[in-house]
Amino acid sequence: MGKQSDNRSNNQRSDTYSRITDKIIAELEQGVRPWTKPWTTGYTPGGVTRPLRHNGQPYSGINVLILWSEAIARGFVSSRWMTFRQAIELGGAVRKGETGTTVVFASSLLRTETTETGTEIERDIPFLKAYTAFNTDQIAGLDRRYDDSAAIQDPMSRIGNAGRFFTNTGALIRHGGTAAYYAAARDYIQLPCFDAFRDDAAYVAVLSHEMTHWTAAPKRLDRDLSRYAKDETDRAREELIAELGSCFLCADLGIVPELEPRPDHASYIDGWLRLLGNDKRAIFSAAAHAQRAIDYLHHLQPPIGEEEAA
Repeated sequence: MGKQSDNRSNNQRSDTYSRITDKIIAELEQGVRPWTKPWTTGYTPGGVTRPLRHNGQPYSGINVLILWSEAIARGFVSSRWMTFRQAIELGGAVRKGETGTTVVFASSLLRTETTETGTEIERDIPFLKAYTAFNTDQIAGLDRRYDDSAAIQDPMSRIGNAGRFFTNTGALIRHGGTAAYYAAARDYIQLPCFDAFRDDAAYVAVLSHEMTHWTAAPKRLDRDLSRYAKDETDRAREELIAELGSCFLCADLGIVPELEPRPDHASYIDGWLRLLGNDKRAIFSAAAHAQRAIDYLHHLQPPIGEEEAA
Protein backbone atom coordinates (compact mmCIF):
# COMPACT_ATOMS: atom_id res chain seq x y z
CA MET A 1 0.00 0.00 0.00
CA GLY A 2 2.85 2.32 0.93
CA LYS A 3 4.67 1.75 -2.37
CA GLN A 4 1.45 2.28 -4.39
CA SER A 5 0.82 5.53 -2.55
CA ASP A 6 4.39 6.66 -3.16
CA ASN A 7 4.14 5.78 -6.86
CA ARG A 8 0.87 7.66 -7.20
CA SER A 9 2.38 10.70 -5.45
CA ASN A 10 5.45 10.55 -7.68
CA ASN A 11 3.29 10.37 -10.81
CA GLN A 12 1.19 13.34 -9.74
CA ARG A 13 4.30 15.34 -8.98
CA SER A 14 5.82 14.39 -12.31
CA ASP A 15 2.64 15.37 -14.18
CA THR A 16 2.58 18.76 -12.49
CA TYR A 17 6.23 19.43 -13.27
CA SER A 18 5.71 18.33 -16.87
CA ARG A 19 2.65 20.52 -17.40
CA ILE A 20 4.35 23.63 -16.05
CA THR A 21 7.65 22.94 -17.81
CA ASP A 22 5.91 22.25 -21.13
CA LYS A 23 4.12 25.59 -20.87
CA ILE A 24 7.38 27.44 -20.32
CA ILE A 25 9.08 25.50 -23.15
CA ALA A 26 6.23 26.44 -25.46
CA GLU A 27 6.74 30.12 -24.64
CA LEU A 28 10.48 29.85 -25.14
CA GLU A 29 9.92 28.23 -28.53
CA GLN A 30 7.95 31.34 -29.46
CA GLY A 31 10.91 33.50 -28.48
CA VAL A 32 9.31 34.61 -25.22
CA ARG A 33 11.21 34.45 -21.96
CA PRO A 34 8.41 34.20 -19.40
CA TRP A 35 10.53 35.57 -16.59
CA THR A 36 11.05 38.85 -18.46
CA LYS A 37 7.40 39.34 -19.43
CA PRO A 38 6.45 41.89 -16.76
CA TRP A 39 9.22 44.21 -17.97
CA THR A 40 8.48 43.83 -21.67
CA THR A 41 4.67 44.01 -21.55
CA GLY A 42 4.21 46.74 -18.95
CA TYR A 43 1.18 44.97 -17.52
CA THR A 44 1.54 46.71 -14.16
CA PRO A 45 2.00 50.45 -14.71
CA GLY A 46 2.22 50.90 -10.95
CA GLY A 47 5.49 48.93 -10.97
CA VAL A 48 6.51 45.33 -11.36
CA THR A 49 6.18 43.18 -8.27
CA ARG A 50 6.17 39.51 -7.48
CA PRO A 51 2.70 37.98 -7.20
CA LEU A 52 1.39 38.36 -3.66
CA ARG A 53 -0.60 36.05 -1.40
CA HIS A 54 -3.76 37.23 0.35
CA ASN A 55 -1.67 38.45 3.30
CA GLY A 56 0.77 40.43 1.15
CA GLN A 57 3.56 37.84 1.31
CA PRO A 58 5.20 37.28 -2.10
CA TYR A 59 5.06 33.98 -3.94
CA SER A 60 8.39 32.40 -4.79
CA GLY A 61 9.99 30.02 -7.27
CA ILE A 62 7.94 28.47 -10.01
CA ASN A 63 4.73 30.10 -8.74
CA VAL A 64 6.12 33.51 -9.66
CA LEU A 65 6.42 32.43 -13.31
CA ILE A 66 3.04 30.72 -13.30
CA LEU A 67 1.19 33.71 -11.87
CA TRP A 68 3.06 36.34 -13.91
CA SER A 69 2.30 34.45 -17.10
CA GLU A 70 -1.35 33.93 -16.15
CA ALA A 71 -1.84 37.57 -15.13
CA ILE A 72 -0.43 38.82 -18.42
CA ALA A 73 -2.35 36.31 -20.54
CA ARG A 74 -5.65 37.09 -18.83
CA GLY A 75 -5.21 40.81 -18.37
CA PHE A 76 -5.24 40.92 -14.56
CA VAL A 77 -4.17 44.24 -13.09
CA SER A 78 -3.90 43.13 -9.48
CA SER A 79 -0.80 41.33 -8.22
CA ARG A 80 -2.65 39.64 -5.34
CA TRP A 81 -4.01 36.10 -5.34
CA MET A 82 -6.00 33.99 -2.89
CA THR A 83 -7.96 30.76 -2.60
CA PHE A 84 -11.73 30.49 -2.82
CA ARG A 85 -11.96 30.05 0.96
CA GLN A 86 -9.62 32.96 1.71
CA ALA A 87 -11.78 35.22 -0.45
CA ILE A 88 -14.84 34.29 1.62
CA GLU A 89 -12.96 34.79 4.89
CA LEU A 90 -12.03 38.30 3.73
CA GLY A 91 -15.64 39.17 2.93
CA GLY A 92 -15.46 38.61 -0.81
CA ALA A 93 -16.66 36.01 -3.29
CA VAL A 94 -15.22 34.65 -6.52
CA ARG A 95 -17.43 35.82 -9.37
CA LYS A 96 -19.56 33.18 -11.05
CA GLY A 97 -17.90 31.65 -14.10
CA GLU A 98 -14.34 32.61 -13.15
CA THR A 99 -11.68 29.93 -13.43
CA GLY A 100 -8.72 29.74 -11.09
CA THR A 101 -5.02 29.19 -11.65
CA THR A 102 -3.16 26.13 -10.42
CA VAL A 103 -0.23 26.90 -8.15
CA VAL A 104 1.95 24.41 -6.31
CA PHE A 105 3.25 23.92 -2.80
CA ALA A 106 6.41 21.89 -2.30
CA SER A 107 7.10 20.31 1.07
CA SER A 108 8.04 17.03 2.69
CA LEU A 109 6.86 14.77 5.47
CA LEU A 110 8.57 12.33 7.78
CA ARG A 111 7.35 8.75 7.69
CA THR A 112 8.51 6.02 10.03
CA GLU A 113 8.96 2.63 8.36
CA THR A 114 10.07 -0.75 9.64
CA THR A 115 12.75 -2.58 7.69
CA GLU A 116 12.83 -6.36 7.12
CA THR A 117 15.14 -6.69 10.12
CA GLY A 118 12.67 -4.88 12.38
CA THR A 119 14.60 -1.63 12.56
CA GLU A 120 12.54 1.56 12.45
CA ILE A 121 13.83 4.29 10.17
CA GLU A 122 12.47 7.71 9.26
CA ARG A 123 12.12 8.66 5.63
CA ASP A 124 11.83 12.24 4.39
CA ILE A 125 9.26 12.06 1.60
CA PRO A 126 8.91 15.13 -0.70
CA PHE A 127 5.54 15.98 -2.14
CA LEU A 128 4.09 18.61 -4.44
CA LYS A 129 0.56 19.72 -3.69
CA ALA A 130 -1.47 21.67 -6.21
CA TYR A 131 -4.17 24.13 -5.27
CA THR A 132 -6.23 26.79 -7.01
CA ALA A 133 -5.76 30.53 -6.59
CA PHE A 134 -7.84 33.41 -7.93
CA ASN A 135 -6.64 36.88 -8.77
CA THR A 136 -8.42 39.61 -6.83
CA ASP A 137 -9.64 40.97 -10.19
CA GLN A 138 -11.85 37.85 -10.22
CA ILE A 139 -13.26 38.49 -6.76
CA ALA A 140 -16.09 40.82 -5.79
CA GLY A 141 -16.71 42.44 -2.42
CA LEU A 142 -13.15 42.59 -1.09
CA ASP A 143 -12.04 45.44 1.16
CA ARG A 144 -10.20 48.17 -0.82
CA ARG A 145 -6.94 47.35 0.94
CA TYR A 146 -6.84 44.15 -1.15
CA ASP A 147 -7.51 46.05 -4.39
CA ASP A 148 -4.09 46.71 -5.93
CA SER A 149 -5.66 48.36 -8.98
CA ALA A 150 -6.88 51.33 -6.93
CA ALA A 151 -3.47 53.00 -7.01
CA ILE A 152 -3.09 52.73 -10.78
CA GLN A 153 -3.92 55.91 -12.65
CA ASP A 154 -6.98 55.67 -14.87
CA PRO A 155 -5.73 55.72 -18.48
CA MET A 156 -8.82 57.70 -19.49
CA SER A 157 -7.61 60.67 -17.46
CA ARG A 158 -4.45 60.75 -19.55
CA ILE A 159 -5.99 61.28 -22.99
CA GLY A 160 -8.22 64.27 -22.31
CA ASN A 161 -11.26 64.69 -24.55
CA ALA A 162 -10.83 61.26 -26.13
CA GLY A 163 -10.76 59.72 -22.66
CA ARG A 164 -14.01 61.44 -21.71
CA PHE A 165 -15.57 60.24 -24.96
CA PHE A 166 -14.71 56.59 -24.24
CA THR A 167 -15.74 56.87 -20.58
CA ASN A 168 -19.13 58.27 -21.57
CA THR A 169 -19.90 55.15 -23.61
CA GLY A 170 -20.07 53.09 -20.42
CA ALA A 171 -17.98 50.31 -21.99
CA LEU A 172 -16.08 48.07 -19.57
CA ILE A 173 -12.42 48.53 -20.52
CA ARG A 174 -9.75 46.39 -18.85
CA HIS A 175 -6.01 46.84 -19.10
CA GLY A 176 -3.23 44.29 -19.01
CA GLY A 177 -1.63 41.57 -21.09
CA THR A 178 -0.27 41.92 -24.60
CA ALA A 179 -3.43 41.59 -26.73
CA ALA A 180 -6.23 43.96 -27.68
CA TYR A 181 -9.65 42.40 -28.23
CA TYR A 182 -13.37 42.63 -27.53
CA ALA A 183 -14.64 39.67 -25.49
CA ALA A 184 -18.17 39.34 -26.83
CA ALA A 185 -19.30 36.62 -24.41
CA ARG A 186 -18.38 38.73 -21.36
CA ASP A 187 -18.93 42.11 -23.05
CA TYR A 188 -15.68 43.85 -22.18
CA ILE A 189 -12.73 45.35 -24.04
CA GLN A 190 -9.20 44.21 -23.17
CA LEU A 191 -6.19 46.38 -23.95
CA PRO A 192 -2.52 46.32 -23.03
CA CYS A 193 -1.66 48.91 -20.39
CA PHE A 194 -1.46 52.51 -21.51
CA ASP A 195 2.32 52.69 -21.17
CA ALA A 196 2.76 49.69 -23.51
CA PHE A 197 1.61 51.84 -26.47
CA ARG A 198 4.04 53.95 -28.46
CA ASP A 199 2.02 57.13 -27.83
CA ASP A 200 -1.45 58.45 -26.99
CA ALA A 201 -2.57 58.30 -30.62
CA ALA A 202 -1.71 54.60 -30.89
CA TYR A 203 -3.72 53.87 -27.74
CA VAL A 204 -6.74 55.81 -29.01
CA ALA A 205 -6.58 54.12 -32.42
CA VAL A 206 -6.56 50.61 -30.97
CA LEU A 207 -9.29 51.44 -28.45
CA SER A 208 -11.40 52.93 -31.26
CA HIS A 209 -11.00 49.67 -33.18
CA GLU A 210 -12.18 47.60 -30.21
CA MET A 211 -14.98 50.05 -29.41
CA THR A 212 -16.30 49.50 -32.92
CA HIS A 213 -16.41 45.75 -32.19
CA TRP A 214 -18.17 46.58 -28.87
CA THR A 215 -21.06 48.19 -30.72
CA ALA A 216 -21.87 44.83 -32.35
CA ALA A 217 -23.47 43.39 -29.19
CA PRO A 218 -27.12 42.35 -29.48
CA LYS A 219 -28.23 45.06 -27.03
CA ARG A 220 -26.49 47.68 -29.18
CA LEU A 221 -26.35 47.43 -32.98
CA ASP A 222 -26.75 43.65 -33.13
CA ARG A 223 -24.10 42.85 -35.72
CA ASP A 224 -23.81 39.08 -35.93
CA LEU A 225 -20.47 37.91 -34.51
CA SER A 226 -21.50 34.30 -34.01
CA ARG A 227 -19.30 33.04 -36.86
CA TYR A 228 -16.38 35.39 -36.23
CA ALA A 229 -14.12 32.68 -34.83
CA LYS A 230 -15.17 30.02 -37.35
CA ASP A 231 -15.49 31.75 -40.70
CA GLU A 232 -12.61 33.65 -42.29
CA THR A 233 -14.93 35.74 -44.46
CA ASP A 234 -17.07 36.83 -41.52
CA ARG A 235 -13.95 37.63 -39.51
CA ALA A 236 -12.46 39.66 -42.37
CA ARG A 237 -15.72 41.57 -42.77
CA GLU A 238 -15.99 42.47 -39.07
CA GLU A 239 -12.30 43.43 -38.89
CA LEU A 240 -12.73 45.69 -41.89
CA ILE A 241 -15.67 47.39 -40.17
CA ALA A 242 -13.56 47.88 -37.04
CA GLU A 243 -10.62 49.21 -39.05
CA LEU A 244 -12.79 51.76 -40.77
CA GLY A 245 -14.57 52.60 -37.54
CA SER A 246 -11.25 53.34 -35.90
CA CYS A 247 -10.27 55.70 -38.73
CA PHE A 248 -13.63 57.48 -38.61
CA LEU A 249 -13.58 57.92 -34.85
CA CYS A 250 -9.95 59.03 -34.69
CA ALA A 251 -10.80 61.70 -37.26
CA ASP A 252 -13.76 62.82 -35.12
CA LEU A 253 -11.53 63.01 -32.03
CA GLY A 254 -8.77 64.91 -33.82
CA ILE A 255 -6.31 62.03 -33.49
CA VAL A 256 -3.85 61.16 -36.24
CA PRO A 257 -2.90 57.54 -35.54
CA GLU A 258 0.36 56.38 -37.08
CA LEU A 259 0.07 52.80 -35.96
CA GLU A 260 2.78 50.23 -36.12
CA PRO A 261 1.30 47.12 -37.77
CA ARG A 262 -0.35 44.79 -35.31
CA PRO A 263 0.82 41.15 -35.44
CA ASP A 264 -2.53 40.06 -36.88
CA HIS A 265 -2.67 42.67 -39.64
CA ALA A 266 -0.95 40.50 -42.26
CA SER A 267 -3.65 37.85 -41.99
CA TYR A 268 -6.38 40.52 -41.90
CA ILE A 269 -5.06 42.09 -45.10
CA ASP A 270 -5.12 38.73 -46.87
CA GLY A 271 -8.70 38.23 -45.73
CA TRP A 272 -9.74 41.68 -46.84
CA LEU A 273 -8.24 41.14 -50.28
CA ARG A 274 -10.24 37.94 -50.70
CA LEU A 275 -13.39 39.59 -49.35
CA LEU A 276 -13.18 42.58 -51.63
CA GLY A 277 -12.19 40.44 -54.61
CA ASN A 278 -15.28 38.29 -54.22
CA ASP A 279 -17.76 41.05 -53.32
CA LYS A 280 -17.46 44.48 -54.91
CA ARG A 281 -20.07 45.85 -52.48
CA ALA A 282 -18.24 44.72 -49.39
CA ILE A 283 -16.34 47.97 -48.84
CA PHE A 284 -19.54 49.98 -49.09
CA SER A 285 -21.32 47.73 -46.63
CA ALA A 286 -18.37 47.81 -44.23
CA ALA A 287 -18.19 51.60 -44.38
CA ALA A 288 -21.92 51.87 -43.68
CA HIS A 289 -21.64 49.57 -40.67
CA ALA A 290 -18.60 51.48 -39.43
CA GLN A 291 -20.40 54.80 -39.69
CA ARG A 292 -23.41 53.33 -37.89
CA ALA A 293 -21.10 52.16 -35.10
CA ILE A 294 -19.46 55.58 -34.70
CA ASP A 295 -22.83 57.34 -34.79
CA TYR A 296 -23.94 55.03 -31.99
CA LEU A 297 -20.90 55.94 -29.88
CA HIS A 298 -21.55 59.64 -30.45
CA HIS A 299 -25.17 59.11 -29.44
CA LEU A 300 -23.96 57.88 -26.03
CA GLN A 301 -22.31 61.23 -25.29
CA PRO A 302 -24.14 63.70 -23.05
CA PRO A 303 -25.28 67.02 -24.49
CA ILE A 304 -22.48 69.61 -24.46
CA GLY A 305 -24.14 71.72 -21.79
CA GLU A 306 -24.58 68.75 -19.43
CA GLU A 307 -20.96 67.62 -19.83
CA GLU A 308 -19.61 71.10 -19.11
CA ALA A 309 -21.82 71.35 -16.04
CA ALA A 310 -20.54 67.98 -14.80
